[in-house]
Amino acid sequence: MRRHPDAHEGDLSWMRQGVVNREACAAAARAAGLPEAMIAGAPPGERRHAGELAERAGVQAGLAEAVIGAAWLDLGPERTRAAVLEAFAGPLAAARPGSRDPKTTLQEEAARRGLAVRYELIEAEGPPQARTFTSRVLVDGRPAGRGAGSSKQASERAAAAEALAALAAEGAPC
Repeated sequence: MRRHPDAHEGDLSWMRQGVVNREACAAAARAAGLPEAMIAGAPPGERRHAGELAERAGVQAGLAEAVIGAAWLDLGPERTRAAVLEAFAGPLAAARPGSRDPKTTLQEEAARRGLAVRYELIEAEGPPQARTFTSRVLVDGRPAGRGAGSSKQASERAAAAEALAALAAEGAPC
């Protein structure tokens, strides 16, 4: 709110969603070395399993959230705030009023045109702790984009972004 005092509440909500999501939290955890710390802190017989868990974006995001919560309780809000702002500097700088994630943008554009949007999971490859998902998006029953990611949501976002790029290339507003 301080960075965008004139932004509407709805825009601020979307901006928050873009800053504090699984990918951003996982990236902050990786940058801070939290997955490695989790592995190092595991009992010797459990390090392999801890390593598998530490590769998951959801676990990494959980580590970031846990450390932020512990710092808040131990160090207080001011010291924690400074560290959190530093850890999330990239996503905070990218947040803009009116920006939406690709899935929302595609859904809104399809709704304006009276078209249905549906996502299909095409495949999931790799071990459970390092799976890659591939999805496609169908707009009005026709394939419009394909994407891959470390979660179903991420693959759907990538597919929606490809569909939006195709719509833009056709000259359709989006």
